[in-house]
Parts: sequence; structure tokens; C-alpha cells
Amino acid sequence: MEDKQKRIQDSVTENINVDEKLAEFDTSSNTRNMKGFIAKLITALAIFMSIFHLYTAGMGTFLAMKQRAFHLLFVLVLGFLMYPISKKSNKTKIPFYDWIFSGAGIAVTTYILINFEGLIRRGGIPNNLDIFMGIVAILLVLEVTRRSIGPELPIIAIVFIAYVFLGPYLPGALGHRGYSLARIVNQLYMTTEGLFGTPLGVSATFVFMFILFGSFLEITGVGQFFIDVAFAAAGHRKGGPAKAAVLASGFMGSISGSSIANTVTTGAFTIPLMKKVGYKPNFAGAVEAAASTGGQILPPVMGAAAFIMSEFTNIPYIRIVVSATVPALLYYLGVTIMVHLQASKQGLEGIPKNELPDLKKTFKMGFHLLIPLVSVVVFLIRFSPLKAAFFSILLALVVSFFRAHTRIKFKDLLYALEDGAKKAVSVASACACAGIIVGIVTLTGLGLTFANLIVSLAGGMLLPTLFLTMIASIILGMGLPTTAKYIVLATMAAPALVELGVPLIAAHLFILYFGVIADVTPPVALAAYAGAGIAGGDSFKTGLNALKLGSAGFLIPFIFAISPTLLLIDVTFVQAVVAIATACLGIVAFASGVQGYFLTHTKIYERIMFIIAALLLIHPNVMVDFIGLALVAAPMAMQYIRHKKEKLVVSNS
Repeated sequence: MEDKQKRIQDSVTENINVDEKLAEFDTSSNTRNMKGFIAKLITALAIFMSIFHLYTAGMGTFLAMKQRAFHLLFVLVLGFLMYPISKKSNKTKIPFYDWIFSGAGIAVTTYILINFEGLIRRGGIPNNLDIFMGIVAILLVLEVTRRSIGPELPIIAIVFIAYVFLGPYLPGALGHRGYSLARIVNQLYMTTEGLFGTPLGVSATFVFMFILFGSFLEITGVGQFFIDVAFAAAGHRKGGPAKAAVLASGFMGSISGSSIANTVTTGAFTIPLMKKVGYKPNFAGAVEAAASTGGQILPPVMGAAAFIMSEFTNIPYIRIVVSATVPALLYYLGVTIMVHLQASKQGLEGIPKNELPDLKKTFKMGFHLLIPLVSVVVFLIRFSPLKAAFFSILLALVVSFFRAHTRIKFKDLLYALEDGAKKAVSVASACACAGIIVGIVTLTGLGLTFANLIVSLAGGMLLPTLFLTMIASIILGMGLPTTAKYIVLATMAAPALVELGVPLIAAHLFILYFGVIADVTPPVALAAYAGAGIAGGDSFKTGLNALKLGSAGFLIPFIFAISPTLLLIDVTFVQAVVAIATACLGIVAFASGVQGYFLTHTKIYERIMFIIAALLLIHPNVMVDFIGLALVAAPMAMQYIRHKKEKLVVSNS
């Protein structure tokens, strides 16, 4: 069975170079290809970085400023050694200036470690050397972030830095008294309010450990196990490869930190199979992009943003996971129904069972790989996220020895340590750069000003405020990794919703959802473009298809922001069951209206009825639900009658 599955995978991926596609669409994968001593040096540094974080997770972290300075030291050194100055640069050697940048990274971080007590005693009055080191640190963070994730976040940070200096010359509410260079450097470099703020603090603890946890899971073969189980369970059904892609990408996305990386790695296998059964390239790429993007809002990991959300809101992580579960599953239900209806419209069948892995055998061979994933949620109930990740990594090591084919060897262990650290560089640099934004917002009070502007522009009404926040979230979310986009949005957009009475957790999940959906929202739909690259489709059309497939994601946040029943906040068991059941029916109705198909092709008035009914059903209100149920019953009945007549005509012909 394993040989047959390998032949299937080889046949559909032979013309797809995953590394090339990742480098093309995901800046964080555009790394140098070093050999010899330099490659060994980078590997050793990465392994040492992981060992340092494992040690502090198990034995206890240092003081916040020191822990974050050590973390940033590794990030700056590895970042400049791994990432070239541009995509066109020679990737087989490291130029002299990157050695200088790496050395400067060591200098600005060890300066904090060595002079920690002196910095505290100076108490906000930096000397000339402090200012110089601070300026260098800010420039290094901006540059390593540009190299590792692209120019968007550094440009935003530079705009915020300019705002500090230009404040006295700006009109109206945006104006402020201005701040000296010494005050700005003190805020951004010498306190835990800027570069070394909460975003980098979370990266230096929870986020790094969960990225490392993902690397340990990957070397046990859990990724291929997810794909095999998904295809064994759904591959033979109507439109099977697309449904399997949704399942596999959801599984992978829940532990992945990147929509684009998830799209490319799973899409290299799933997209060719979707095309093989008849899906058009634009739709096949869109399915993978929509499913992979949804993984960033699917517990337990949620692209690491949930850990930062917990720190920003002081809401326990496990509560965020519980609240995020139902909306995320509704999103995936919407994508799955859309895929099913598209297959029904085109008459697409699945892959023959004899060409697929056997579900029982596949699950039996790899079910033990799920133990760490289940256990991490259990650990989170009892321990801090840092300890939960630490224990989960140890458990993944132990569990891998249950079967010979998943057993982690010493070289695999070293690879996992190296891979985890290298993956963390782009996330950590984004967190440090986002810390610049957070620090300036804290210094100037811009967050409250921005929130007041949104509320004022919306006339103090909730729905217009939600709409404007959605637009701001999508725009700010374009081109940024999940953690960075959440940090920016939590600082700038969430306060406007909280000001109008939206529950804190609902406000933060609202901006996270729309920040993530930006990955499949044209004109900058990076996950969709990656899917189009693999499928050989048109980027913009693939983006529109991905937006259509994930369109339920535009409704759900509005619903839980207005009435947080779907977040399971202050609800009884019966209320939760009713809300979830009617929301599921609403998603089916919405998909039918968008796709123009239920049991057969819909009439225009049926589509309108389906969509209106969906809006009523998803809203968690008993009276509204009854109206929605009555409205959805009509087009369903008409579809059923017409479908029976069509089948009768076909059988008689």
C-alpha cells in the first residue's frame, strides 16, 4: 500500500518543484543554498537556537528583556546569513556586508545583555552610545524583515516612525506634540514596549516552541499521514480529490504558520489530482488556497496568532481555542459544500478506490501520530502554552518510536532542531518589526485616535464600523504573515470594535479572520497566486474562485461580532446546539445560492431565497432562525421536485 501511494504521489508531483514554488510566492522560503563549512555553521547556529529555547522552556525563561535579546540575537545572525539582499543575488555565497550585518546584530543584542542593569538605572535617559545602538538595531530589524517576509511590513513600520517626527505638522486628531530622537530610541530599544515588546516576547517563548513542535511532527511523517487519510476517506467520493484537499489542508494548516507554504506543500500533491478528475486549473488552485488559508483560523495553533492574542487580551489561550473552533469549522463546511456543489454541476466523480490507500490500514499505521496533537490541547488546559509545547515535543519524540517507519533517528532530530529555528526566523523578525509599530502606537496614542476615527466615520453605528474595520483588516493583512498582520490589526483596528461594545475576544477574532482572508482576496491574494502557480491557472481568476469558496468567511465574523453565541460565550448547551445547527444549514443555503446549484441548477429567485435564508439562519436568534427555516424550505422543495422530474426524463430517454 505504501509503494502504491508513493507511485501515485510521484506521478502527480514529478513536474512540480515545491522549493521553487515556495521561493516564488513565499519570501520566507527564498533562502541561500550554502554548502561546506558555511552551511555547517548556519546549521549549528540553528540547532543551538532550538536547544536554547528548549532549555528555557523546560528550566525556566530568563528575565523578559534578556530572553528577548537572546532570541533576537539568533534571529539577526541567522537572518542575514540565510536571506540574500534580493531574489536575484548569488545564493551560493555570503557577501562581506552580510557578515558585518550579522556582527552588528550580535553587538546590538549583547549590548542589552551586558548593560542590562545600567539601562535600567538610566531610566529613560539614554546616552549617545545607547542612541547609536538603538538606531542600528532598528535598521537591522527593518532590513532582516524585508529580506525574510518582504517589504510590506517594514514600509508600514517606516511610515509609523515618520509619523512620530511629523506629528507636530499634522492637522486635526492625527497631530501630536512630537518626540525627540532620544525618547523614540528609548521607547523602541531600551524598554519592553518596542523591538523587545510583547510580539517578540511571545515569539521568544510560545511561538518558537510551537514552530519547533510542528517541525518535530513533520519528521514523524504526520503530513503524509494527513494526506493519505484525507484521500482514503474522501478521494473516491464525488469530486473526491478536492474534498480530500480541503481535509488535508485543514489538518496541515492547523499546525502550519503560513497559508502560502501550506498551499504549495499540500497543493503539489492535491492540485494535479483535482485536475485529473476534471476540475479546471483556476478552481483546483482556488480549492487548495481557500482550504490552506482556513488553517490559520483553525485551532489548536491558528498560525501562532492565538498565542499573541492571549497575551494582548489576557484571555487564557484555551478559551480562545474553544471560541475559535465553531467559526473555523463553519468556514471549512462552507468550502466543502462549495466543492461538492461544483462537482455536482460538472458531474465529476472521484478516484477509483483501488487507486487509493486503504483507510483502515492507513489509520492503523499512523494513528499514533495524532497523540501529540490531541495531547497539546490537554496540556494547554493544565499548563502554560510554553510548557504545553515543551511537553508535546517530548511526547512527539516518544510516540515516534511506536512504529519503525515513524521512528526519529538522531539525524532526524538534528534536522528538526535546524528546521524549526530556520522557520522561526521570518516569524520572529516580523514580530520584532511589528514591535516598532506597537511601540509607536503606545507612545503617541495613535491606536485610540485610529479607533475614534473609524467610529466617527461610521457615525457611531456598529455595522458600518464592522464594515470599515473589515476593509482595514483586509488591506493591512495583504502580504503579511499571520502573526504580523494580527499584531498590526490588534493595535490599530480592534479597539474601535471594543469601543462599541463588541466582546474583546470577538473583536480580536474578527480582525484575525479578515486579516487571514486577505490571503485569498484579490488583488493581493498570495495563497491563491501560489495555487495558480501550481495549477497552471490565471492568478486573478484563481483568486476570485478562492474568494468565492471562502465567502462564508465574510459572513461568520459579522455574526459572532454582533451576537457571540457562535463563540460559545455565556451560552447554555441547548443554545449552542441550536445556534450551530442553524448556522450549518445557513452555510449550506449560502453555498447553494453562491454556486447556483443545490440538487440541480437554481433559478435566479431560488438563489436569492437561498442567500437571504442563509443570512437569517447564521444569525443566532430563535425568531430569526424560524423565518430563515421557512424561507429555505421553499427553494429546497422546488429543487427536489425539479430534480425528480429531471431524473425521470433522463431515465425515460
